[in-house]
Amino acid sequence: MAGTDPRTVRRRPPLRGPEPLADTPSSLDEVGEAVWVEVIRKMDEVYSDLLQYEVVLEQKNAALEDSQQFIESVLASMSDILIVCNRHGTIQEVNDSLRRCIGQDESQLRGRAFADLFADEGSRQRARDFFSAASPAAVQDCELLISGRDGSPLPVSLNCTPRLSGTGKLVGMVVTGRPVGELRRAYHALRQAHEDLKRTQQQLVQAEKMASLGRLVAGVAHELNNPISFVLGNVLAFRRYAARLQTYIDAVHADNCQRSPELERLRQDLRIDRIMADLEPLLDGMTEGGERTRDIVDGLKRFSAIDRSVDEPFNLTDVVARAIRWVTRAGPSSFQVRVDLPAELPVTGSSGQMQQVLMNLVLNARDATSSCPAPLLEVSASISEGTIRLYLADNGSGIEPANLSRLFDPFFTTKPVGQGTGLGLSISYGIVERHGGRLEARNRPQGGALFILSLPLTQAMS
Repeated sequence: MAGTDPRTVRRRPPLRGPEPLADTPSSLDEVGEAVWVEVIRKMDEVYSDLLQYEVVLEQKNAALEDSQQFIESVLASMSDILIVCNRHGTIQEVNDSLRRCIGQDESQLRGRAFADLFADEGSRQRARDFFSAASPAAVQDCELLISGRDGSPLPVSLNCTPRLSGTGKLVGMVVTGRPVGELRRAYHALRQAHEDLKRTQQQLVQAEKMASLGRLVAGVAHELNNPISFVLGNVLAFRRYAARLQTYIDAVHADNCQRSPELERLRQDLRIDRIMADLEPLLDGMTEGGERTRDIVDGLKRFSAIDRSVDEPFNLTDVVARAIRWVTRAGPSSFQVRVDLPAELPVTGSSGQMQQVLMNLVLNARDATSSCPAPLLEVSASISEGTIRLYLADNGSGIEPANLSRLFDPFFTTKPVGQGTGLGLSISYGIVERHGGRLEARNRPQGGALFILSLPLTQAMS
C-alpha cells in the first residue's frame, strides 16, 4: 500500500473460504486490508503507551521506595519515643527507641492497645483519655509510667498530637516522648552549669573586693606597726626605770623619814607606796595591750594575703585558733568555743583563704546560737585514710531540711535583710574545693548544726 511502511505492517494470510461470487466487487480485498492496517496501528499506539506508563510507574515506585527508606531511617534515628495510633487507640507504628525502651519487637506492638504499654492503672486511664473525646486535643508534657524492659515502671514525658487525613478527618494520634530521667539529667546539668557560672562570677567579684581590701589592710598594718613598736619599747624602758625609781624612793625614805616628819606625811598624802605597788600591774596591762594590738596587726597582714593562691604547708590547728580568736573578740562573751584538736594538722594551700573559710563557719555558729541561753561551738578533728576532717558542731536550732540542698548556693541566706549577703558559705565552698577538699553541712541528732571540713593530709611539717 502506498504511504505504509512495509516493516510495520503485518499482512494477514488470506482467509480460506468459499470462492467469491463472480459479481463481488474487485475492491473488497483492498477494503479488508485497510481495516487490518488501522487495527495494527492502534495496537502499536496502545503498546507504546503501555511502555511509557511502565517507565513512569517504575520511576514512581523508585521514588516511593526512597521516601519509605527515608522515613524508616528518620524513625530509626530518633532518640525520642514515637507511637502512631488509629483513632481507637490501637498501635499502628512504633520506632526503635520505644522497642529498646520496653524490650518488645514490632510484631508484638502492632495491633496492641496503646494503654496496655503503661505500668499502673492511673497511667493507663490517662492514656485512654487521649482517645476518648470526640475531637481529641493535643497534650503536652504528660508524665506517665510506662512498663520498662524489666517490667519496672519508667517515668516518661509524652506529647500527643491528633493525626488528620487529607480531608481534615481525624484518623488517629501521634505520641512522642522521652524518659523523664534524661530530661531531669539535662535540666540538672544545665542548672549546675548556671550555678557554677554564677558562683564563679561572685567569687571573681569577691576576689577583687578582697584584693582591694587586702591592699588597704596591708597599708594600715604597716602604719600601725611603728607606733606599736614605740609603745612596747617605751613600756620596756619605763619598766626598767620604775625598778630604779622604787629603789631610790625606798633609800630616800629610809634615811630621811626619822628626821623629816613632813616628808613622811607627804609620802602618805601622795600615796607613793600605792602608786609604786600599782605601777607594775599597770605596766603589765600596757604590755599585754600592746602585744594584743601587735597580734591584731599580724592577723591583718595575714588577712591581706587571703586573695593569694599560695600552695604552702601550714598547720590547720593554728589557723583554727586564729579564726576563733578573731571572731570571739568581737562577739558576746557568752559565746563559748571548746577546741579539741591535735597539736598539728598539716595541710597544703593558702592559710589566708582557709582562715576566711573558718571565720565564716565560726561566725555562722555564733549567729545561729545567739538565742541560746548558753551558746556553744565544739571544734574537733579526726584523721583517716589521708584525710583531715574538721568538725564544727553548735547547739543552735539547726538547719531547716528544705534549706540543706541550697545552703551553699550564692545569695542564699536565712538571716534577716541587711545581716547577710548569702555569699560567705558559697565562697567558702569554692575555696575548699580548690584545696581538693569538701565542705558538708548536716543536722545533729541532739540538735544544732554540724559542718564537716575535709582536706587532704600533708606530711608532717618540720
